[in-house]
Amino acid sequence: MSDDAFEHIFSVPLHDTDAAGIMFFAHLFRHAHDAYEDFMRAINFPLDRMIREGTQHLPLVHAEADYHRPLRHGETVWVRLRPAKVGHSSFVLEYRFTDDCGEPYASARTIHVSIGPSGSDAAPLPEGMRSALTARLTDCLGAEPRP
Repeated sequence: MSDDAFEHIFSVPLHDTDAAGIMFFAHLFRHAHDAYEDFMRAINFPLDRMIREGTQHLPLVHAEADYHRPLRHGETVWVRLRPAKVGHSSFVLEYRFTDDCGEPYASARTIHVSIGPSGSDAAPLPEGMRSALTARLTDCLGAEPRP
């Protein structure tokens, strides 16, 4: 698949699978989160630094996934991630999990809210972060646009 989405690649490890060698459904979100961490590092907002400094928190407030076919032990998976919406204090990320030919395994969507140092109230996204997210903005990754 040729697009400008951020890419993260992993192989399905044995410990993520059941007795049939198929990845347990909830592990998809762990791999989505690994892609998210790499993406935030790539746009110069590494989560470890934000957590360590205590200046910005981006908790996940919603997650959903659609599964198109099983992910099996040993398969190489491309995770293509793009922001789908950037708001004042939140952003939506869309993930597409594919094989090397671009055939889909699954898709996921997460919503993150910016929380300031107090840890209780929504806070505006830092302008640099908003700009970096907006620069990669897309309606979605080949699916119907969402509200």
